[in-house]
Amino acid sequence: MTSERMIELVAAAMFIIAAVWLYRRNRAADAGYGSQGAVLLLVVGAIMAIHALGGLDYHPSEAELEALQ
Repeated sequence: MTSERMIELVAAAMFIIAAVWLYRRNRAADAGYGSQGAVLLLVVGAIMAIHALGGLDYHPSEAELEALQ
């Protein structure tokens, strides 16, 4: 894992931790509703984590590799 990917993974973890903290912070104020910002932070953190772990990298198929030759 490269240093850029590790930095991205740490940033994703920070987004997820911030989302949990933001969601739990106002629990007593609105017992029936969560924070929309917390959900957005959670989604961004999840996408960043998937990208940092290589889940969105392009891997050509065998047919594509043969077509390039």
